Amino acid sequence: MRVRHAMAAVGILLAAACGQRPQEAPVNAEDVMFVQMMVQHHRQGIEIARVGSSRATNAELKNLTAAIESTQQDEVEMMLRWLHSWDQPLTPATSAHDHHGGMPETDVKRIQALKKSKNFDYDVLNLLIAHQDDAVQMAAGEVSGGANPAVQQWAAQVQASRRSQIDLMMDLIKK
Repeated sequence: MRVRHAMAAVGILLAAACGQRPQEAPVNAEDVMFVQMMVQHHRQGIEIARVGSSRATNAELKNLTAAIESTQQDEVEMMLRWLHSWDQPLTPATSAHDHHGGMPETDVKRIQALKKSKNFDYDVLNLLIAHQDDAVQMAAGEVSGGANPAVQQWAAQVQASRRSQIDLMMDLIKK
């Protein structure tokens, strides 16, 4: 009899659990805006890094830019999956930068000028340092104001990795 009651109780618990959806992690406007803006930011970084890996004369810089290109492409794909799972647009509204701290985008003209630079390694390092610093600043907003634990954790990782890249690039620029 006890076995039957125990089995019935287990059956009831299983039936109740089957009808419940797992608790989804919270997502707020900061998470959405950060991810949308970082997709655009990363695409610019990929473009800069692609030019860097093809034109750099310093082997360390060539390797760094190739790694940045690969890593940021993977991160773009991750961010697009997040936006899709949240049923959010893949791009922010046109005025999003104004309403989100005014973070400037890397000027497209600067990226185009980089392709023709006569002092390429120095110029790409300067552009990437500024670009990665913008990523650190954008990630700080997510760490302090986001709600989604996975996005906040990734933003903290962005801060640490981009700071390390900046330190490495500062060393390269001194050579």
